[in-house]
Amino acid sequence: MDKNPNQLTFSKKVEIILKNIPQGKVTSYGTVAALAGSPRAARQVVQIIHRTDNIPWHRVINSKGEIAIKDYKGFQEQKILLKMEGVESDSNGKIDLNKYQWKCYSIKINLQE
Repeated sequence: MDKNPNQLTFSKKVEIILKNIPQGKVTSYGTVAALAGSPRAARQVVQIIHRTDNIPWHRVINSKGEIAIKDYKGFQEQKILLKMEGVESDSNGKIDLNKYQWKCYSIKINLQE
């Protein structure tokens, strides 16, 4: 069976989803993976984020509601970018998901993207 030529790759779906996370909201790597059609691919989302430019990578956190970057520079950069959008976190990078979590459980991906 031939693949649909309009079918988007997992990477492209992740990129589209990331671009749709609103300012002032966060979501988890696992949620992005699930929305892109592969619920168990959170680590692949991390890899895609690392190799893709011009995406709001800072809006993606771990499933515990924490900034996942452990090195000081990256941790501080993500914390600052989120704060600029109004997302508060504690000194350990913990974010109140009741207040800031993106409540998107599905997203329509335009095949023409």
